[in-house]
Amino acid sequence: MSEITGNRFSENEIKTLAEKFENAKPPEILGWALDSFNPKISLACSFGAEDVALVDMIAKIKKDANIFYLDTDLFFKETYEVRDRLIQKYGIKPTRYGAEISLKDMAEKYGDNLWKKEPDTCCKIRKVEPLKKALSQLDAWITGVRRDQAPTRANTKVIEWDDKFNLVKVNPLVRWTSNDVWNYIKKNDVPYNVLHDRNYPSVGCEPCTASVKPGEDPRSGRWKGFEKTECGLHK
Repeated sequence: MSEITGNRFSENEIKTLAEKFENAKPPEILGWALDSFNPKISLACSFGAEDVALVDMIAKIKKDANIFYLDTDLFFKETYEVRDRLIQKYGIKPTRYGAEISLKDMAEKYGDNLWKKEPDTCCKIRKVEPLKKALSQLDAWITGVRRDQAPTRANTKVIEWDDKFNLVKVNPLVRWTSNDVWNYIKKNDVPYNVLHDRNYPSVGCEPCTASVKPGEDPRSGRWKGFEKTECGLHK
């Protein structure tokens, strides 16, 4: 791939930009991205700690920037509550994307509790396919991915080409630690999911997320009992 379609940046230019912004602060990265790709750029918000910090930053840069979330219909009530608190505080209007099949119809087609038997299939139906729809009209998306979250994310660039979904991916918090995220949340009084205070460092769907003991991998509470640490949204 020598040229990237859908925007004006080539593969080499994106590599150069990644190097340029490697040591930049997240608001600087966001400011560049929102200016460069507007209006075909959006934050993918899971309402986790990283994403609520990004909502705060984005609201201070471009209040009407696009934000979307993938509603699996299996969220904790606390996740919906933080969504509503963010809407109230920042006046954001996040776009909801959901699966084309209801939980009832999914159970009839695949059997009850598909997430217990085939979590990859469940994630594909309720997360990956809705994400494809959300990204189909965009040239770039913003995520809260950090390198130290998991070995699968260790080589993430601050700006990169997303081969899976064919658009530019911007990761402003890639160099941050968990402490950096929480210091920002506390300093800026950002609404966050109260489950984080109950030993849930990473919050996903309620049936597939468990609390984590001190010292355990932060993502070890996701899909317990399976050799699975990613839902398929990120490589």
